[in-house]
Amino acid sequence: LLDEVDLGSNKLMCLQPVLEGKAVYLKKTNRVVHPAKGFNVIATANTKGKGSDDGRFIGTNVMNEAFLERFSITLEQEYPPAKTEAKILTNVLATSSIQDPKFVGLLVQWAEVVRKSFMEGAVSEIISTRRLVHICEAYLIFNKNREKAIQLCLNRFDMDTKNSFMDLYKKIDASINPEVVQPIEDTVKASTEEIPF
Repeated sequence: LLDEVDLGSNKLMCLQPVLEGKAVYLKKTNRVVHPAKGFNVIATANTKGKGSDDGRFIGTNVMNEAFLERFSITLEQEYPPAKTEAKILTNVLATSSIQDPKFVGLLVQWAEVVRKSFMEGAVSEIISTRRLVHICEAYLIFNKNREKAIQLCLNRFDMDTKNSFMDLYKKIDASINPEVVQPIEDTVKASTEEIPF
């Protein structure tokens, strides 16, 4: 497994014989290693070896086309279906013997709306399954406080994104109400009253 292969350098080209299923000579031990029957090489990459111009995957490289051609098939891993994602989050909560299908359902619904907005170009960030897992873990740590768990896990985003994602979640989850703002006239009246000592 070559994990995050698009972060590698051009020295990966030395693997081409291995990718073609050929034997490899190991100079240090003076021996030839032949691949066992069924041996495969699998690589993962967020950019399919094309690099990242938008800055989302900094450090990734455009990979040599001859190297990429050695991989016979490419599998695309989309986000899991809602039912599967809900099961993943349910299992995270179950590690602490907590069941909260309502919260899990709201998180999955929220993530789907954010992802749809991302695909339509309305937002530049996304809520991944990993981010939802982090939220569930924070939920367990912070005494089942939904809002705090979400806020802490959104802090990695810039202020505008964080606020818009939180506002969207509050629209989905009726149990989290925006803070009640005191009317301006009440604030002025309160500030003009004398304070007895």
